[in-house]
Amino acid sequence: MPTLRQLEYLVALADLRHFGRAAQASHVSQPSLSQQVRALEQRLGLELVERNQTRVELTPIGRDIAERARAILVAVEDVREVARRAKEGIAGTIRFGVTPTLGPYLMSEVISALHREQPGLRLYIREGIPDEQALELSRGQLDMLLGPLPIGGENLEIEPLFRERLHLVAAPDHPLAQKGVVRKEDLKGAPILGLHASHHLHRHVAALCMDLEMQLLRDYEGTSLDSLRQMAGTGLALTILPDLYIRSEAGGSLGIRVVEVENWQPTRSIAVAWRRGAAYADAYRTIAETVQREARALMHP
Repeated sequence: MPTLRQLEYLVALADLRHFGRAAQASHVSQPSLSQQVRALEQRLGLELVERNQTRVELTPIGRDIAERARAILVAVEDVREVARRAKEGIAGTIRFGVTPTLGPYLMSEVISALHREQPGLRLYIREGIPDEQALELSRGQLDMLLGPLPIGGENLEIEPLFRERLHLVAAPDHPLAQKGVVRKEDLKGAPILGLHASHHLHRHVAALCMDLEMQLLRDYEGTSLDSLRQMAGTGLALTILPDLYIRSEAGGSLGIRVVEVENWQPTRSIAVAWRRGAAYADAYRTIAETVQREARALMHP
């Protein structure tokens, strides 16, 4: 039977497509990794890897076995977590992914609350693009994910937490900011700044622009919520920002003004996710409840 170490090396090779980098990621020498992968091929009687001078590619059966090996490794890690969980209770380090359009404006409150209530719990927080982090979650590279819906991925437990309002903002001297209440018809053709298309917020903003016939600018995509706020503050265009960002000290409303639009009620739904059947599911639910409580306290002080 293949060993777990051999399966781990095959998965690393599938991800990195390079013997040297796979060996480095697995904390072994390249000859050791290469030898173990060759031993796995001999044990299975199959060619798993196509070797050439520039790049490593897995054969079709090699890709299939690598994906099954990944599932086995995730399951084995869950077994280890069950054992740790039995010894530690709600304690240990959880690898926590969060979207950059939410994490900096919410997680400080969540961390403070968790530290008071669960002092043995540690969060290793990584910001990233939600779609990429959902893939990392399903592969076992993350334990938990906080981000906007929809969250894609196989065998995930998804728990909706709250809805966050989205606000139209402008420079204080913008004509629309000078009005008391703006009608939706007044927004027709208005230029709107958005984030790169990899962000979920971009999709929300693009849908609003299509619905209200606003013009989403493609040549001036922001790299962060701060950059959107700053560009809008110069009068370059309007933009749309989440409620928690505007309320936070890390983000805020400096240099901009919320435009009051008649019957404007767009929101985005925020959820957490973890692997179905995970050993730490009860701890993840505790974290989810804390996130939900702290977010609602910030949005409805």
